[in-house]
Amino acid sequence: MSGSNLNLCGNNVTICRLMNQNDANIFGNVHGGVILQMIEEAGLIVSTRYCNFPKSASDNKQVAVAALARVERTDFLQPMYVGEVSHLHARITYTSPHSLEVKVTVQAENIFKGGVRLTNKATLWYVPKSADGTTISVKPLTTLTPEEQQAGKVRYEWQKETRGSPISPMFDDWAVSLVNTNQSGERHTVSNSLTTLVHFVNSTDCHMNGNLPGGYAMKIMDEAAGICAARHCHTPCVTASMDATNFYKTISKGSIINIRGRVIYTSHKSLIVQVVIVVEMRNEIMEEGKLSSDGFVGCSAFFTYVSLDKNGRTLPVPPLQLTNKDETDRYEDGEKMYLRQKRVRSQSVTAIPSVTGTATKTTQI
Repeated sequence: MSGSNLNLCGNNVTICRLMNQNDANIFGNVHGGVILQMIEEAGLIVSTRYCNFPKSASDNKQVAVAALARVERTDFLQPMYVGEVSHLHARITYTSPHSLEVKVTVQAENIFKGGVRLTNKATLWYVPKSADGTTISVKPLTTLTPEEQQAGKVRYEWQKETRGSPISPMFDDWAVSLVNTNQSGERHTVSNSLTTLVHFVNSTDCHMNGNLPGGYAMKIMDEAAGICAARHCHTPCVTASMDATNFYKTISKGSIINIRGRVIYTSHKSLIVQVVIVVEMRNEIMEEGKLSSDGFVGCSAFFTYVSLDKNGRTLPVPPLQLTNKDETDRYEDGEKMYLRQKRVRSQSVTAIPSVTGTATKTTQI
C-alpha cells in the first residue's frame, strides 16, 4: 500500500486510540494522566514533523525533535470512558523563530451508540532541538492572516515572560532541595498532603533523543497530584484542569526524579495542587569511589482537582489549615490563580457543543 497520499508537510495531525482498562481510574473513566500523555504525543508528532519537512534528498538540515517547553492550560471538560475511541487533533497555530504553539482538542467517540463528545482542550509550546541539544530555527507558518500573526505574537510574548525560572514563594526548599520531606501533621494541613514519588528514568521511558518526554512527565505529575488531593479530601478525586506547566531543563535517561506534590489552596468545591519534579543527575565516579550528584527543578505544574462521592457527584472540599506565613503566601497566590481560572471560564461558553450538536456542561469548580 502506497503512503503517497499522506500529507507530511501539513500543520495538523489526528491520532486515534481505543481506551482500555489499563487507562482507567477507580471510576472506570480514563485517567487524567493518560489523556495528558496522549495530548503531548499528538503535539510532539505535529511539531516535529513540521520542523523536519519538506526536505529534499540533498538537504543536509539537522534532524529536529520538538521538546515541550510549556503547557498553558489543559481543560477536562467531560470524562472519557473505557471502550470509547479517543480522537486527538493537534494543529500548529503560531510559530516564532525558535518555537511553535500547538492547540490540541480531544474527542471521545462511542463506537456502540454513535456520537462524539469534546472532552479536553490544551495549548502547548514546543522548541525544536537537534541531537546535541542545540535549538533549531522554525520556518514561518505562512497560512496565518496578519491579524492571526499579531494575536499569536502576543500569546508568544506572554508565555515567554511567564515561563521563567522558578521563583519564591512557590519554590522554597521543599521544591528545589534533593532531600524529600515526609508526610506529617494533622488532617487537612499542607504537610499532611505531602507526596513524593521517586522514579529512575530508564531507556524505555524516553523518546528518540534519549530524554524523558513531556507527556510522561505530566502523567506522573498527575498521579502525584491525585494522591495529594485524596489525602486531603479522604475521597476519590479527579483532575479538573492543569495550569501553568513549565519545563525548565531536559531530563535525560539515567536520572533519578523526585515527583513532589502538596496542596496549596482550597475553594468550596476544588483544590489546587502544586507539583514539581526535582532531578538528581548522577555524575562521574569521584576519586573516593562515590557518585556525586547535582539537582535541579526539571518542571513544575499546578493541578485543580474536585472531590467526588461514590456516585461521581462533587463534594465540598475541606478547608486547608494553614500553619505558617509561607503557607499563607502560597495560599494567596493559589487564590489568585483560582480567581483567574474562574474569570477564564466565565468568559467562555458555559455549554460546549459536541460534534453531534448536543450541548454538554463543564464541571463547576
